[in-house]
Amino acid sequence: MQRVFLGEDTSGPNLSSPRTTSRGMDPQHIKAKPGDISRKVVISGDPARVAQLSTLLGHPRLVNENRGFLTYTGEYEGEEVTVACHGIGGPSIAIVLEELIMLGAKAIVRLGSCGGLLRPMRVGDLVIATGAGYAGGTLDSYLGRKVTPKPDSELTALLTNSAEEQKFQYYTGRVFSSDAFYAEGPDFARRLTRKGYIAIEMECATLFGLGKLRKVRTASMLLVSDNATEGAPIVDADTLRGYAKKAGEIVFTSLCRFRP
Repeated sequence: MQRVFLGEDTSGPNLSSPRTTSRGMDPQHIKAKPGDISRKVVISGDPARVAQLSTLLGHPRLVNENRGFLTYTGEYEGEEVTVACHGIGGPSIAIVLEELIMLGAKAIVRLGSCGGLLRPMRVGDLVIATGAGYAGGTLDSYLGRKVTPKPDSELTALLTNSAEEQKFQYYTGRVFSSDAFYAEGPDFARRLTRKGYIAIEMECATLFGLGKLRKVRTASMLLVSDNATEGAPIVDADTLRGYAKKAGEIVFTSLCRFRP
């Protein structure tokens, strides 16, 4: 057995040449069948929110519950839409994205939660991400270099237009995707604010970066669950239920108008 001592370099190889396609591979975690996943998908980290969003669909059917990645496919305004759970953090969302793409997804919107970094932000406000910062992690493993992950501009514009139509309070700007939930605190949040970020979450950088790599359209709308600069308690999916329903209507409407 190899012994590892503090100070020894135990870093693994850099995946500077990752797979450029997932064609020919079979999903290992989302046990859905071909045809079960729509071209248009809404993803969320919390299984409770996925279940809530599924109630907005006509004729929703559960197509996966393996590994807790709840996935429903149904109809919204006459179009087929899938809602899926992506779990927490970059590694988890990367797995789910890869497998949804294997199963036919072409446009993917994350409807998640975030900590607000601007003083006026309150629980239930919307953040529409225009870019995402990160500090390594999953995306570095894919690309081997720093990039500036950005969402699809057309899909993002549809989200802002739908939010305005429904007169919903929203903010637009860059978010920061953190890999260390319990390492965050008010001081860290204030440093991010000074760098121009408007919210903190854990998945958008991987979503946008991997979307570009796999040539699928991505975007993100986030619900403020707390003001991170104040160290306020984070509210759960049940507390955000009403806001999530309204945000879900915005996201579903935008996806139905989108032609990938």
